[in-house]
Amino acid sequence: MRVAVVGGGMSGLAAAYELASGGAAVVVLEGSDRIGGKLKLGSVGDLTLDLGAESILARRPEGLDLVHAVGLDDRVVHPRTISASIWTHGALRPMPPTVMGVPADVDALRASGIAEVDPRVVPVPDDDVSVAEFVTDRLGRDVLDRLVEPLLGGVYAGHTDALSLHATTPQVAALGPDLLAGAASARSAAESTGPVFAGLVGGVGQLPAAVAATPGIDVRLESTVRAVTRTADGWRLSVGPTTDVEHLDVDAVVVAAPAPAAARLIAEDAPEAAFALAAIDYASMAIVTYVLDEPPAFEGSGFLVPPVDGTFIKAATVSSSKWGWVADSGRTVVRASVGRAGEATLLQHDDGDIAARALADLRTAFGGLPEPLDWAVQRWGGGLPQYDVGHLDRVEIVERSVAAVPDLEVCGAAYRGVGIPAVIASGRAAARRILDAGTIES
Repeated sequence: MRVAVVGGGMSGLAAAYELASGGAAVVVLEGSDRIGGKLKLGSVGDLTLDLGAESILARRPEGLDLVHAVGLDDRVVHPRTISASIWTHGALRPMPPTVMGVPADVDALRASGIAEVDPRVVPVPDDDVSVAEFVTDRLGRDVLDRLVEPLLGGVYAGHTDALSLHATTPQVAALGPDLLAGAASARSAAESTGPVFAGLVGGVGQLPAAVAATPGIDVRLESTVRAVTRTADGWRLSVGPTTDVEHLDVDAVVVAAPAPAAARLIAEDAPEAAFALAAIDYASMAIVTYVLDEPPAFEGSGFLVPPVDGTFIKAATVSSSKWGWVADSGRTVVRASVGRAGEATLLQHDDGDIAARALADLRTAFGGLPEPLDWAVQRWGGGLPQYDVGHLDRVEIVERSVAAVPDLEVCGAAYRGVGIPAVIASGRAAARRILDAGTIES
């Protein structure tokens, strides 16, 4: 049987892999000129580097499971250091142990000078609330602003006063009414579970091509899907420019596109799902990568920046300190992240201005940096879905509505996680539901 996967990001590729492994003939339709979504390799100076995500969460298995399945095991590496700092109050300060920003060691927090904690024991609400409301009620605003906010800004490019507690930080809700005691206990248990992150020698951006090379997967680039229509015995997809539309008939469809596009494509057959998807906002961001001859006077993998401090950048990573394969190049590689929800105007500057402003922040934080040998700005416009309060309720509506339509599935970062393992899990689960429904004999 034949299945179309709409979208060639990691969730779509993971769905395609699962389908092909189950015996389906799969066509992946990607509207842009490349696959991989937020995974991308590019040249900066004389180096090939990740311009998107460079780490895979290792404590969740789905990412490394797929790496193993496509034969990249021999390239898996773990960071040489993950010690991070917070750039606040005019200095780079060691980040104390936390659970998603909730302090797990109050003495270390006080020694860092990052924030003052104002602990209170407050029952955990049954209903979803914002991360800001939950944390502030129990630990005070300073911990929220200078620890939790910069961490979630890095993961979701969002703001804690809007982000859903249960969708973005369920582990914080699970700490119980006494957050400090819960965090200390959870941190102690986590220390024995092995490495937190993994990468690939040569870059995580190698993964999409390795998945796409799976027998049974046909990838078509610059193939925008304009409509998905139910037929008597399957689905018809309208693909390509309006002046030259191609019709593709398949038995089943997995829509792995961002929420706005998914809403448009499934509106006729799953209107409730489309309405819920249309309510999901997206944030834009950019990553600026610099290649230099000299390292900064800094120990650690990088730093986060609280938005209350008013800087242009929100985070930085010293990739040549973090990854041995980057250090082996003999160059220093520093990445800076820019952009949070509601800050789209920051990204309206040209690449040169973004690179210059980010570099000025880096020089202030590190106490100086040499002139870069080269730099690159990678923009991720509308790249990160915002899991606002009530997000999981919206996802349940989508899942229930789509489940009522035979041979149609959705997957991606818009649902139950934005990290690499989460979107891979989403894609493979969607494909498995197609296979298990019996349309395709696995």
